[in-house]
Formats: sequence, C-alpha cells, structure tokens
Amino acid sequence: QVQLVESGGGLVQPGGSLRLSCVASRRIVTFTAMRWYRQAPGKQRELVATIFSGSTTNYADSVKGRFTISTDTAKNTVYLQMISLKSEDTAVYYCQASSFGSEFWGQGTRVTVSS
Repeated sequence: QVQLVESGGGLVQPGGSLRLSCVASRRIVTFTAMRWYRQAPGKQRELVATIFSGSTTNYADSVKGRFTISTDTAKNTVYLQMISLKSEDTAVYYCQASSFGSEFWGQGTRVTVSS
C-alpha cells in the first residue's frame, strides 16, 4: 500500500506564497502521474496541477502562472509552489498518484488565504 503524506499548508495573507510537499512511501518514478487536487468548502474537488512521468505538466486555468508543480525523485516528493495566493485558493489540498490503474491519495493539507 502506498502512502502519501502532505505538508506545508497554513494561513497566509492574500498575495503571499506557500509550498506544499507530498512525500510518497515508494519511488515516485514508478508512478505514471502525480497530481494536486483541492476542495474548497461546499465545492467539489478540482484538479489543480499534474506532472507526468516525462515531466510534462498541466495546470487548471485558475492557477496558471501562479502555481508550479515539481518533483524531487531523490526525496520521493512532489511539490506545489503557490505564489500570489488569492482568497479563492482557500481549500484542502490533496496529493494523488497514479500507477497503471491504481490511485493513491494523501490525507490533505489545509490552505487558508485570508487577511
């Protein structure tokens, strides 16, 4: 069973930055893709960013130019660097990994953007 553990959430003012981390219990090069999702209060979970095994990345339109997904294979970690944060970025952020028909999820880390 794969475990994904997120960290890095917290309270930040509008315009601020945060970096989320997700550490996997196995080598991330074995995954076909890793993703960050978020779920705001009262809303459905939405896909924020994807990084594929070949390092191609995709982003939701709402975060393009502000969020960056990246990996450190030596640390088995995927990151989500977030800048210019807005109140609408407030959500619980989840890490997800895909591997040939299997999906694994972390427990989430809460990000609150508020003054």
